[in-house]
Amino acid sequence: MKAVVQRTTEAKVTAEGKEPGRVDKGLVVLLGVSREDTEEDALYLAKKIPHLRIFEDENEKMNYSAVDVEGEILSISQFTLFGDTRKGRRPNFMQAAKPDMANDLYEKFNAYVRREGIPVVTGSFGEMMQVDLVNDGPVTLILDSKER
Repeated sequence: MKAVVQRTTEAKVTAEGKEPGRVDKGLVVLLGVSREDTEEDALYLAKKIPHLRIFEDENEKMNYSAVDVEGEILSISQFTLFGDTRKGRRPNFMQAAKPDMANDLYEKFNAYVRREGIPVVTGSFGEMMQVDLVNDGPVTLILDSKER
């Protein structure tokens, strides 16, 4: 499972003219699920991401987590994180999980994050979406549950 985590001061997602999710201070998490991922991968990232110390304290040091600052998470399913571009010019998505499996692990990830005390809003799984965000810092991290 891969996650692109961005610190944000505001973010929203729209799908088919509707806005299923919006957050203020917090994180945008683009989450990709591979064919090899399990519930253990979802749990690992759900415990790691909310506690990343990437928010600044009064001395402008990254000492606070999303939990500490009472942030929110906008979680977006992102199968393209498993796009393989080594051959040719068109990405190959063979490593991405099939939709049923991906949605199951995506929903489990979101539920586990909520257990960490963070409000989670989501996009619309499997839909074309537009994500607007203010990347604060900018701070962007890439996490891979297989690289523990």
